[in-house]
Amino acid sequence: MKVIILSAGQGRRLLPFTEETPKCVLPLGDRSALEWQLQSLKVGGASEVVVVSGFQAHKVKAVVEGFTELPVRVSHNPFFAHSDNLGTCWVVRHEMLRPFVIINGDTMFEPQIFTHLLAAPARYPITLVTNRKAAYDADDMKVILDGDRLLRVDKRLDVNAVSGESIGMIRFSDVGASLFRRQLEQMMENESTLKRWYLSAIDALAELGYVGTVSTEGRAWCEIDSPADLAHAQKTVPGWWHSRAAQARSLEQSAS
Repeated sequence: MKVIILSAGQGRRLLPFTEETPKCVLPLGDRSALEWQLQSLKVGGASEVVVVSGFQAHKVKAVVEGFTELPVRVSHNPFFAHSDNLGTCWVVRHEMLRPFVIINGDTMFEPQIFTHLLAAPARYPITLVTNRKAAYDADDMKVILDGDRLLRVDKRLDVNAVSGESIGMIRFSDVGASLFRRQLEQMMENESTLKRWYLSAIDALAELGYVGTVSTEGRAWCEIDSPADLAHAQKTVPGWWHSRAAQARSLEQSAS
């Protein structure tokens, strides 16, 4: 499965950490956030990855060129400073000609979440990964569901009505890719959409019945959107992989 990672933004809420460094290149232990994502995608079954760069693109390119365990390349958004990620998706819509997965550049996840998404039945042209928790704040990308069907996705939804949150990972079938490209093109005809999230396009398609959901099923994930998020990710993300390594060693010892 082809994966498109949206990593064009600077991450200004993480200043001063992102003053000269894109947030996808910030270190989490001994690797950058982007390297951890690529590792998860390799283990999870991705076939190729396109990383969309913008701010300090040469630093993103350096990370990509140093990762040799999976076919990865960079596609640049030269207009990143003048648009949000809906505009970034529009710039790389030529990469969306067959089934693919979009992942936010600040979404960290255990590889089982990606594997579960790929294995989920294709009941809808578009499938969004959701998470449930006890309470939601103003910054959460909240969702309203009807069973596994997505009705709405937006940060501004009434917290008393929401069913969960989007983690920033979405699968598109052939039909879903075509629907998404068409929606992007329609929305980008209006310059006011330059500063909108790409999930506003998913929200519009959800209202037409094209979007389903799957759950994280308790697997670990986090986002890196604030200094507190960064501190949390620096503590937890490397730990996911230390646990995997320990489990692998234990299995090897049991087999021997």
